[in-house]
Amino acid sequence: MNSAVSGRGCKKVAVVIPCFRVRKHIQSVIDRIGPEVDRIYVVDDRCPEETGRFVKEHVDDPRVTVIFNEKNLGVGGATLAGMVRAASDAADVIVKIDGDGQMEPQLIPAFIDVILSAETDFAKGKRFFEPEGVMTMPRARLIGNAGLSFMAKFSTGYWNSFDRQTGFSPFMRVS
Repeated sequence: MNSAVSGRGCKKVAVVIPCFRVRKHIQSVIDRIGPEVDRIYVVDDRCPEETGRFVKEHVDDPRVTVIFNEKNLGVGGATLAGMVRAASDAADVIVKIDGDGQMEPQLIPAFIDVILSAETDFAKGKRFFEPEGVMTMPRARLIGNAGLSFMAKFSTGYWNSFDRQTGFSPFMRVS
């Protein structure tokens, strides 16, 4: 069972990775996911690069299950497909990360601890914590994220939420 949460009731941890045009990054992302994760669900969202097929042929991690969407559902639909599968396989904590390598899988244990500490049922990562992360982000994406974050804050009133567009999100499954 997973070592990071063994002191917290041996909860089953799953990672969901929606995939669309991430073939060149996906193997590195999977390789960096630690032993605290029990299952990894790679969701090929009708990727033109056939990322799911690539994972089946080149990744030998026994924790990996590839899900193929019959049609492109977008990142939200692909994430939901992976979460539904993880929940049906009795995952207690589900962590969603992107397949493009922007998020550090090494941070997963910290997210698991936050979720299992009973402080919250949902958490959201923040890519702008360290200046180095901001400097490596393409300028168009940085401007787009800042604009979308401002609009989300303005429309919801949640001014303390900084990085609304990050895909690094763990959830606790509610039975």
